Amino acid sequence: MSREELPGLVLRKRSLDARRGRIRRHLSLELLPADAERGLGLGIAPGSELAAPQPREVKGPARVVIIGDGPCGLFCAYELARAGIACIVLDRGKPVQPRRHDLKGLTRRGTVDADSNYCFGEGGAGTYSDGKLYTRAHKRGPVRDVLEILALHGAPAEVLVEARPHIGTNRLPAVITALREKLESVGVQFRFGARVTGILRAGSPARVSGVQLADGTELGADAVVLATGHSARDVYHLLDSAGHRLEAKSFALGVRIEHPQPLINRIQYGELAEHPALPSAAYQLVDTREGCSVFSFCMCPGGFIVPATTEPEHVVVNGMSPSSRNSRYANSGLVVALEPDALSAAGFAGALGGLALQSAIERAAFAAGGGALKAPATRVTDFLAGRASSSVPDSSYVPGLTPADVSAVLDVTGVRLAATLRTALTQFGRQLRGYVSEEAVLVGVESRTSAPVRIPRDPLSLQSLDWQGLYPAGEGAGYAGGIVSAALDGMRIAKQIAQLAAQ
Repeated sequence: MSREELPGLVLRKRSLDARRGRIRRHLSLELLPADAERGLGLGIAPGSELAAPQPREVKGPARVVIIGDGPCGLFCAYELARAGIACIVLDRGKPVQPRRHDLKGLTRRGTVDADSNYCFGEGGAGTYSDGKLYTRAHKRGPVRDVLEILALHGAPAEVLVEARPHIGTNRLPAVITALREKLESVGVQFRFGARVTGILRAGSPARVSGVQLADGTELGADAVVLATGHSARDVYHLLDSAGHRLEAKSFALGVRIEHPQPLINRIQYGELAEHPALPSAAYQLVDTREGCSVFSFCMCPGGFIVPATTEPEHVVVNGMSPSSRNSRYANSGLVVALEPDALSAAGFAGALGGLALQSAIERAAFAAGGGALKAPATRVTDFLAGRASSSVPDSSYVPGLTPADVSAVLDVTGVRLAATLRTALTQFGRQLRGYVSEEAVLVGVESRTSAPVRIPRDPLSLQSLDWQGLYPAGEGAGYAGGIVSAALDGMRIAKQIAQLAAQ
């Protein structure tokens, strides 16, 4: 039929399939009735508006305190505002724009602000580390709702249809700012530079009555949502000192691997690697054997490696990509899954054993890097041969790389990670021809994949098992793993708080 005869269409899903050397676009399209508006809509019918309900004006005192302005805390506040419930959002870091200056201090001078960095500040760890939105959390709640809220506040409409949606670290800060300004316009309060040093309690059984800030201020509350993210180690120690139950949980630790992006394009696209219609190629790798799993994590095509430490004299790396994904480099985490039993056997017992392991390896990475947040690095070929590198390729990591033996950093605690990574890398080299090469480099360490601690909560009420009115939430509490799943967990808790308020 002619273009003029086409009915209205809605693109529901778009994906790229490069398996088995044949590159295909998969499109799922909805054909609209004959009387519908003509044209092509991304995720919604032409001429329609997004259906996500808007927040309402909130009135009265804020009796809900949300600790943490990452995706969990931000979307919890959004859902509370939909229900007309007042809340105050606290964050130890800074708003998006001033936070940028502290990130420059990290990358250019190697100076760490413990309250404002790639993990802490408005929008949380995701704001300046890529903005990937793909998730396996569809059973946990309305993923579409999260994506629509983001699109309403400046995210590109493509996030509604892409199989692996991505906003980009250059766009996400503006989206986060718009979300906060929308909530402020209806009465939600935000307070930055507000590090929580205590959770106030009263009665028996204990019930939260508010929070105490580092400056001595006390804020009363009937409910406290603890959405502090996976790197707020002081919060775990605060809870532990107060006698709150904590549990060790599985997490993953390893390195970042970086390749030239054109190499990854050739591996994935073959002779079509330079085709202008193809994006920078990505990959996903898993190797599981003898009860041990190694997998790629947070793969960043056309991206950069960034310093993600929250503490001086520690080196932690993470990855990010701009929306264009046009960097000359591709990087990904390559991490080993760690179980609490294995850590306990190696001397890292107890609920905080994983934190101790992370910190020990991060300090070893700092020492091997030589200071100023330079990261230790080893060519993949040298790593597989069991030797240090005398030189390393150019890298996107601005503080710089120091040729070193990453194996020694990974194994400094006695938990043998290097041998497991070598076995997996050998397998990955068979799966992706060219993946193991002189051009590939391992950068240490990728240690903040998720929290090694869980804060137990009741599966129905979502409240702490120890303190009524405390809602452990998101990645830091051990109940999410990424922007979307954290946002969903925050919204779920907000609905529970609204339901109790209505009773």
